[in-house]
Formats: sequence, structure tokens, C-alpha cells
Amino acid sequence: MDAEVHELPRELRPRSRSGLITRGCVHLDALQGGVQLSFRSERQRLESPGDSLLRQQSLGAAVVQHLCGVDKVSLGAFVWFNGSDNPERLRPTVPPGKARGMTSPDADFSDLKATFLNCTLKKSPALSHTEGLIDASANLMRKHGVDVDVIRPIDHDIAIGVYPDMKEQGWEKDAWPDLYPGILDSDILVIGGPIWLGDNSSVTKIIIERLYALSGMLNDEGQSIFYGRVAGCLITGNEDGIKHCAMNILYSLGHVGYTIPPQADAGWIGEAGPGPSYLDEGSGGPENDFTNRNATFMTWNLMHMAQALKASGGIPAYGNVRPAWSDGERFDWENPEYRS
Repeated sequence: MDAEVHELPRELRPRSRSGLITRGCVHLDALQGGVQLSFRSERQRLESPGDSLLRQQSLGAAVVQHLCGVDKVSLGAFVWFNGSDNPERLRPTVPPGKARGMTSPDADFSDLKATFLNCTLKKSPALSHTEGLIDASANLMRKHGVDVDVIRPIDHDIAIGVYPDMKEQGWEKDAWPDLYPGILDSDILVIGGPIWLGDNSSVTKIIIERLYALSGMLNDEGQSIFYGRVAGCLITGNEDGIKHCAMNILYSLGHVGYTIPPQADAGWIGEAGPGPSYLDEGSGGPENDFTNRNATFMTWNLMHMAQALKASGGIPAYGNVRPAWSDGERFDWENPEYRS
């Protein structure tokens, strides 16, 4: 059935709980053997809301059934059968491939660059279980055009401290000045690491401190150098602590200026106590649906958010510009002592 447009009598137009009633037309579209009902957004306010939304929807459904000669009409969270005034509440269903706002599988993120920091305690080429989970996320990004770099900080002589270059503070070596330009050149940063004694690894903490050392740098707008970039984290281990570790990492990254998308962490742990790690045979790690779902959501949300920020030019530069604050600008903040 092709899409049709019908005018509904005023008394049959569905109202919202706020007393708004649609005007004009009802649109009927065939949808997998049923009928999809939608109303124009043009609305007028009523003096009295009158009947309940459900009652009005029921009347509207009856009209649709009469016009189209169908036995079932879905509207909102309800479905009516044979003109019944007692609809069944259903979970919303989505036709395959038609999810609202669903990004095409061919989505192109080739304008993005991502850096994964694997904060394992094992130097290359030793097997890193954290890298197994990192690879799953990184390969999904590569599949959609993201330029991905994976680095093991333990392979580099990164000094401990909170300055951009610790050689200026007396350290003989510091590889951080050679590494951080690539991080700053990335739209996406993912920190991955193992759990030890229920907490992040020592390498993870060093990396967080060295990122914090860069927080004094500003972008061209006078914001933190990390503004306009997104971050997430991946955690592995065979002890409890995924959420604790993720909480620490994501707070730290958000504090220095990264944007943290929804569901920006994922992890895997085995049973409590000694046992197989993520990539060990029989661990179930790579097959774990909960881990795979969270890692997939994190990966896509990072790509979506990074692309949105890049397209919009980053975070608007108002209310967050440090030089302006130092010059006396208060961005509409009212100091109590100056109030009349």
C-alpha cells in the first residue's frame, strides 16, 4: 500500500498529555503488513485537554482500521486489534536495518585518527591480554577508515613526573616528548590496561600523570589542548575492579579536557582469584557477549562523538577560555560582593 494522507475529524485527533492536539492530516504508511500512523508537527493548544491520550489514540486507531481495512494498528507503545479499546502495551519494534538514527554500515570516519595506549606491564613482543581487547576495538575503527596507532608505553623510556619534558627536571631520559605529539594529533584516545590489586597498573597511572602535565597547554581558542577530542578506556584482568579502574581513568581524562561519550568503557575479568586471562584458551573472554557489546558501543560512540566535534569545530570557546579569565572576563558569573 502506498502512503496515504487523510484528514481526521477534530474529535478523533490524538492529544498529548500537555493538551496539544494535532492539526491537519494523518499519514498512513504500510509497514511490514501493518500500518504506521504519524501526525504533522503543527499543533494548537486546547483550552481543555479533554479525553486521555490513550482514549484519543484508540479512536484514531479505529479510524485507521476503518480507512485501511486492517486488523492491527500500532501507535506509540500500544497496538490495537480489531478496533478494541483495550490495546496491548508492546516494546517498540524496529524493522531490520531501519533503526531510528542508525548509522550506515558504510559510515566513513576516514577523517579521524585514534591512539590506543596499552598500559600493560609486559614489554613487546610478550603476549598482552589487554591488547587482545584493544585489537577488537581498533580493528572496528580501521574497518570504517579511522587511522589507528597502538602504543605500549612500557616499550619506551617514559619518565615519571608532571612536566611535559622531565629531562628539564633532571631526568637523563624521557621519551614522552616524542610520543605526546601523536596523541595530541589524535581525535580519539583510548587507554587500555590491566587490573592489579583491584586498581590500574602503574603504567596507566604514569600515563595519566604525563597527560595531566600537558593540561597547561592551550589550543588556538585559549582552551585546554585536549578540548575537541574524545576518550575512552578498556580494562582486562582476572580480578574485580573494571568499574573502579574505568572511573579513575575517565574522570582524569575528562578533567584535563577530553570529552567522554556515553558508555565509553568496556572490560573483561574472569572468575575471582587465579585463573585464565582474556586471551587464554578457554577463558571465554573474546566470546563474552557483555564485553563485546560494551566494547562495540564504546568504539562507535567514540567515532560518532569525535566526528561530531570535528564537524562543529570543537567545544564553543565561551565560558572556558583561560586567558580571558586571567584578563578579568567572568563570562556572566556574578561575584556576590559586586551584587547590588
